[in-house]
Amino acid sequence: MTNDDGTPEGAQIIVMGVSGSGKSTIGALIAGALGVPFVDGDSLHPQSNIEKMAGGQPLNDHDRWPWLATVGKTLADAGRQGTGMVIACSALRRAYRDAILTEAPDTRFVHLSGSREVLASRLEGRSDHFMPPALLDSQFATLEPLESDEPGIVVDIDQQVPAIVSEAVAAIQAVTAARPGR
Repeated sequence: MTNDDGTPEGAQIIVMGVSGSGKSTIGALIAGALGVPFVDGDSLHPQSNIEKMAGGQPLNDHDRWPWLATVGKTLADAGRQGTGMVIACSALRRAYRDAILTEAPDTRFVHLSGSREVLASRLEGRSDHFMPPALLDSQFATLEPLESDEPGIVVDIDQQVPAIVSEAVAAIQAVTAARPGR
């Protein structure tokens, strides 16, 4: 179902990409445009994961699975309540996205895609985040871009923020309107 403005009712959206792609900023703006709550997936990490990343160590799958289950359950709860939600979550590998979809099968992904150079320059300008720029290489090594058979869209971040948000919201509304039974 959609609301009168074409916004998906109970929308469950993951804004994904490597660190520095703008997941939190763009995710919050998409949530505002859709009229749904926003959660930064980093806030759903257990403290042990945050400490590991802050210490310059990349997470391994053992660290990620409980976090991904929490992300999926949080989205599914928002969908069941009809409020919907946008969560910023790296979701770098297809298996990670599949783990989220297991918990929240109506999830749609917005992959914020950009070059390593653009992303590195963004990370170097940040002082309020626990992901050091040196870990960007590990994120790119882990990244499996969103594929055409996955439920979502790819948005190039080499454009102004309003254009990124507009493109993402329009695509979310189009995908939701095209789904059977909605």
